[in-house]
Amino acid sequence: MFALEARDRIRDRVLEMARGDERVVAAAIVGSLAHGVGDRWSDVDLSFAVRDDVRVSEVLDDWSRRMTEELDAVCLIDLTVGQIIYRVFLFAGCLQLDVSFTPASEFRPTSPRFCLVFGVAGEPYSPEPPSPHDLLRWAVLYARGARVSIERGKVWQAEHCLANLRIYALSFACRRRNLPASFGKGLDQLPPEVLAGFPDSLVSSVERLELTRALKSAVSALLSECASPPRVASKVEDHLRDVVAGI
Repeated sequence: MFALEARDRIRDRVLEMARGDERVVAAAIVGSLAHGVGDRWSDVDLSFAVRDDVRVSEVLDDWSRRMTEELDAVCLIDLTVGQIIYRVFLFAGCLQLDVSFTPASEFRPTSPRFCLVFGVAGEPYSPEPPSPHDLLRWAVLYARGARVSIERGKVWQAEHCLANLRIYALSFACRRRNLPASFGKGLDQLPPEVLAGFPDSLVSSVERLELTRALKSAVSALLSECASPPRVASKVEDHLRDVVAGI
């Protein structure tokens, strides 16, 4: 794995690129390293503001070429949210760099983990987290998908649905407790009594009996979470029970 010195070197080099690019008018360190609370395994998260008269994609593509040629980076994925483009790079030693580019007029903190390096940022803005009801509905959808896949003999699709059922059920539990619900970031903060119901939803094989056992366990854990205070009243609970009826 990467050395801490390599992480610092990549961070400093990319910030140097920003200072030398007249199209970039502000920069911030974001994520766990913004205020020194990261650990040995933290990746580098940087956010940049681009002049409003310049296309964000143009700057990002120029930077991608430079990082590929100069720093031997590999571009993994892009994620677009509104006018913001996120791009993930991987360097030697599995060092991950996440960069985001935003039009200057939209550049602002979206969480407390924001440390302005240069330039100006707007007023903080907190995006609306996913609704508990929406997370629950996705869990129910994947529960149904798992049952149908089992009945069709599509065992790997069933396993896929079971994994997503568990993810959405645990995310639902996180959201109800005001814990981070995305990317599993709040899972390890859930109370032990909540987590205790989910290990049995893991499958040890793709045999029908094992898949149905795991499905019943996952549905049982989700129903218990629905019933615990503060209760989330929802008609979908009856449909959850229907999913495992007769198996």
